[in-house]
Amino acid sequence: MNHVLIVDDEAEIRESLEGILREEGYVVTTSATATEALELVRDADYDVVLLDIWLPDRDGLETLGEIRRLENASVPEVVIISGHGTIEAAVRATKLGAYDFLEKPLSLERTLIVVKNAMRARQMREDNAEFARQLTSRSNVTGQSVAMKALRQQIKLMAPTNGRVLIYGESGTGKELIGKAMHAASLRKDRPFVELNCAAIPEDYIESELFGYRHGAVLGGPQEKRGTFERADGGTLFLDEVGDMSLKTQAKVLRALDEQRFLPVGASHPVHVDVRVIAATNKDLEEEIARGNFREDLFYRLNVIPFYVPPLRDRKEDIPLLVKEFLEEFGPRYGRPHMEMTEDALAALRQYHWPGNVRELRNLVERVLILNPKINRIEKKHLPMLVYRGPKLTESGRINTKSEEFSSLVEAREAYEREFILKKLDEFHGNVSRAAEGLGLERSHLYRKMKALGVTVKE
Repeated sequence: MNHVLIVDDEAEIRESLEGILREEGYVVTTSATATEALELVRDADYDVVLLDIWLPDRDGLETLGEIRRLENASVPEVVIISGHGTIEAAVRATKLGAYDFLEKPLSLERTLIVVKNAMRARQMREDNAEFARQLTSRSNVTGQSVAMKALRQQIKLMAPTNGRVLIYGESGTGKELIGKAMHAASLRKDRPFVELNCAAIPEDYIESELFGYRHGAVLGGPQEKRGTFERADGGTLFLDEVGDMSLKTQAKVLRALDEQRFLPVGASHPVHVDVRVIAATNKDLEEEIARGNFREDLFYRLNVIPFYVPPLRDRKEDIPLLVKEFLEEFGPRYGRPHMEMTEDALAALRQYHWPGNVRELRNLVERVLILNPKINRIEKKHLPMLVYRGPKLTESGRINTKSEEFSSLVEAREAYEREFILKKLDEFHGNVSRAAEGLGLERSHLYRKMKALGVTVKE
């Protein structure tokens, strides 16, 4: 709301500031005493407080200290006003947490600039706090299976270190979640967590995404762009599907890891960074090394601390907890905060083979909520037919499309598409780029299709 509180014992100053700020679109409240001001700040959210240093009932700097110690989540930015400004007072105010210091008689232009900047600073602080809350909430590793308990213990031990991490697991198992949990439990948790999906970026652009560019090095783009390595400075860089990087890009990433510096495209001077890299892959990188698709030296740089995330079919006892978590996530979003799932529905989910792993389960829960807007209790009949009827599988674990019965054309099409993509991946020995060429698709399009269908390169 851009709410400003003016605290000054001089009525003329209060009225003058109130008029000026209201003309600029701010919501304004005024107070003549520190005691009243503290009550107002405790009871309502203010973005900025303009606080006189000399007040009849309490010293303004003492009041500043009281405001900064408030326990509510939205402490305002405080700008101190003084008619007897001294360097000592300004320094003391800054140490107590004041955003800025204004001297009387007030300059209209400077006052408006300071208030605007203070508003922006508070909004940025709120945004950062919200991002941190969201990151923490999204970094919970859910599950009571032996494998997930072991994984949480491993995160607890390894997160506080700066060792590089390589996370293995099929698509949809939650490798990104493990990366976020590592960051949230690390010494870098207050610094950025930056993600880059190496498989989703076309080869011609991945270098500029990683390292950025300078002075119009990319035609049609902005003059300058900070890459993911630079944006993650001081924090964590999560490289998803690292096995899909080209050998050329791998060489540059290797050098950046070794030297903690890199040269943006078109730049003449290197950029120095302090970045912890967490990488993830659904491929067997040692097999990729043998095929000549992945650098052995980069593998050993990344594989300092290996993690393995098991597929959902190997930890089906975690399904009820995951369903509960997804219902708590999506229920309020769709106006049903008290959603639950019956035991027969959960039993049906436990019988399914989950080719798309946790991501497929999450999508299923959201889909059921969308398609059944009036229910507060998910029963077996609300689940997609393919799930609770259970597909017949071949010995290799694929859907037997000749004998499988489908309840809709969509389910049949998805099953056949999945089988056809798997055949092409087999034909090209798991090489996604060559399989995309064979299918007549863009590599990024095939990657998105694989994600949607729960297809992994190696199953």
